[in-house]
Amino acid sequence: MTENTETSPSASRRWLDRALDWIERAGNRLPDPAILFFIFLLLTWGFSAFLAGVEFDIIDPRTGQPIVINNLLAGREITGFMAQMVQVFVSFPPLGVVLVAMLGIGVAEHTGFINAALRAMLSLTSRKLLTPMVILVGIVSHSAVDAGYVLVIPIGGVIFYAAGRHPLAGIAAAFAGVSGGFSANFVPSALDPLLAGLTAAGAQVLDPGHQVNPLNNYFFTTLSSILIVGLGWFLTERVVEPRLNASTPVDGDTEDLPTMDPLTDRERRALRLALVSMVVVLVIVLVTAVPGDSPWRDEEGGLAGFGAPLMRSIVPLIFLLFLTPGIVYGYASGNVRSHRDIIAGMTKSMNEMGYYMVMAFFAAQFIHAFAESNLGALIALEGANWLKSLGLWSSFTLVGIILVTGTVNLLVGSASAKWALLAPILVPMLMSLGISPDLTQAAYRIGDSTTNIITPLMPYFPLIVVFCQRYFRGAGIGTLVAMMLPYSVVLLLAWTLFLLAYWAIGLPLGIQASYVYPPG
Repeated sequence: MTENTETSPSASRRWLDRALDWIERAGNRLPDPAILFFIFLLLTWGFSAFLAGVEFDIIDPRTGQPIVINNLLAGREITGFMAQMVQVFVSFPPLGVVLVAMLGIGVAEHTGFINAALRAMLSLTSRKLLTPMVILVGIVSHSAVDAGYVLVIPIGGVIFYAAGRHPLAGIAAAFAGVSGGFSANFVPSALDPLLAGLTAAGAQVLDPGHQVNPLNNYFFTTLSSILIVGLGWFLTERVVEPRLNASTPVDGDTEDLPTMDPLTDRERRALRLALVSMVVVLVIVLVTAVPGDSPWRDEEGGLAGFGAPLMRSIVPLIFLLFLTPGIVYGYASGNVRSHRDIIAGMTKSMNEMGYYMVMAFFAAQFIHAFAESNLGALIALEGANWLKSLGLWSSFTLVGIILVTGTVNLLVGSASAKWALLAPILVPMLMSLGISPDLTQAAYRIGDSTTNIITPLMPYFPLIVVFCQRYFRGAGIGTLVAMMLPYSVVLLLAWTLFLLAYWAIGLPLGIQASYVYPPG
């Protein structure tokens, strides 16, 4: 009896490891990510030309007209593509975010500030709580919009490596928190008013007077955060890290990675001064943001809206929050002797971003072409209409919404772009079935979050591959997909069941939210 009990989990683990190993090998046999995006670009051109002459009955909610596929191989489209190529690249949203943030982070890393801060933190943090702490920080980072991708994820790898654990497991845990739990947060973020605004616009297709509170999902996302942390903790330590330890050796250049050596007295003093300088920067921002007429506020007086200068300045603030303590620590510790050392840190960080910029160039061209072709819109709208035609029960329909959103998420990376496209279809569709816009939005959040971590079309996906290559030179798309697939599958299933149970119990979704339409 005991023998069978021991054998079964072992057999299950061997099966899972073999399946993930196969996915990794198959994924890594794919062309280089840059070339893969180029192939996607060619396919987009080909399909757009093939479908351009086809008439579709489906209505594009953005125009009110039947959807039309644009032929990207037409002469004017080709010349337009060539004329816009440079602008498309330099305006690629993640590019500026990544490079500006990395300038400040590069200084903090080069001067030794990050190294010292991590060593001090690890000396105070229980090894058992390292994983949930990384995931939790990843979830909270959503308050800074996309900052978690360039800040929390690489630090997750560094923290795990410094603690003697597999660094890719740290990257996986951080990625699960930042991207897998993108719509879960304890702290309201700029994403909340954005989604609520699009939900309201979708609801007003059916009910012109309907309003949606920006915090209509707040209670649900808060409790969801606990779920994400718990599941991520279990998967990291029981599934992902054991597999990485067995099959993925750390063979990258580890000379510049932090160690767990105790801090010297001079390093402790330098770290205290650096942290004080960081707090000073935060206090200055806070003091200047509090007044009602603060220039950090938008025209309505808000600080959290996407139009608020504070939200638009998150990345520059990250730059300052790492540059300032990095400089202070460098001079106080003796690691920096002149301004040339500071510039050297910035230069080194940009050198490490060379490969990412190459991938970003091809990714930007593909994503732009895919959007211009309307192929993504066609796929999304056809899927939504098919779901409507099934006539399923409310709970099954809600699950269908999650699956449709997750599938579309594999093709359209931007959360705002997806919801701008789907909300005018899905929200009124479910309102006609008696399901509130608030509940539909909660379902969308799940589908959007859980497949972020396995799609190479997500704008930051190539960057995460680069982070992995720092520790494992053979890392590729397959490595990252295989590493994150357990999170994606488990989070999709568990989070969906959590929403259904949440709905069945009748717990409040958020402020001024309801489950039914019209509100009872």
